[in-house]
Amino acid sequence: MNLTRTASATALIVALLGSAAATVAWKGAAADPGTGELRLAQPGTLLVVDAKGTRVHQKTREGGEIGTGPDCRRAAVAAGTLVCLHSLPGPFSSEVRVYRPGRTGPEVTLPVWGTPSRARVSPTGHLVAWTVFRSGDSYAAAGQFSTTAGIYDLRSGDHYGSLEDFTVLLDGERAQTEDANFWGITFAADDRTFYATMSRNGTAHLMRGDLTTRELTALRTNVECPSLSPDETRIAYKKRVGADWRLHVLDLRTGQDTPLAAPAGIDDQAAWLDDTTVAYGRTDQGGPFVYAVPADGSGQPVKLTAGSSPTVTTK
Repeated sequence: MNLTRTASATALIVALLGSAAATVAWKGAAADPGTGELRLAQPGTLLVVDAKGTRVHQKTREGGEIGTGPDCRRAAVAAGTLVCLHSLPGPFSSEVRVYRPGRTGPEVTLPVWGTPSRARVSPTGHLVAWTVFRSGDSYAAAGQFSTTAGIYDLRSGDHYGSLEDFTVLLDGERAQTEDANFWGITFAADDRTFYATMSRNGTAHLMRGDLTTRELTALRTNVECPSLSPDETRIAYKKRVGADWRLHVLDLRTGQDTPLAAPAGIDDQAAWLDDTTVAYGRTDQGGPFVYAVPADGSGQPVKLTAGSSPTVTTK
């Protein structure tokens, strides 16, 4: 058992729990633009992080500018809740900031140890999730990164800590996970079920999680960064095909796996714009852009706007 990692993870969670209670009313809110011009309750618009990777922009589906919001490296929105991963000065120092309509600053601020990587909000707007890159874990080789993923309940103030602390089931058996990495959380609307990626012994697994039982069950291998469709019947994810990662959609009812008409090598957690369209970020012509592609494998990618970290506003 990796005692160094376990002790450091426990200390981090204790610190986060204490900090969360102390920072719900954030003293620095006056210096933060908050939701600014954002219309978080207006459904069907696109939220992206700008090409510089610094600020949230709200746009129409055609790329027209609606408004700007807080400084974020990664962001996500649903049901009027915006989660923002904000980088702080110094190595591996960040904050999770949560915004609601009509407030001048974040409603909740959580310190995290790591560099922003992924963010998500549950369809109800009640849960927020994040992934950060970390270094310094005792199992990681010099110069390599590890990842940590966490979940916070805005209703109760419950911090679920790291997914490293959940029970993991592989082939029906409990697995040791001291050296596992977790990232890319996506939520179902029941505020209990979620999906995520676990990497263990060089293999990436699609995991289904349960917040009530605090269990994670392996479903598939060689897939990353799941994104559950609005109707909860399909999951978009990156799948390893040969030496490349390509976007696919898994039908949870039939088990059919459909490749999408997107290029290889996409390094992003896709987002559903609606039940028929998937969006993703990709570096192209020297900068990041957001593209959309049909979820049934037909058509071709359509460039929507400059930026990254796309999600769509919902009621």
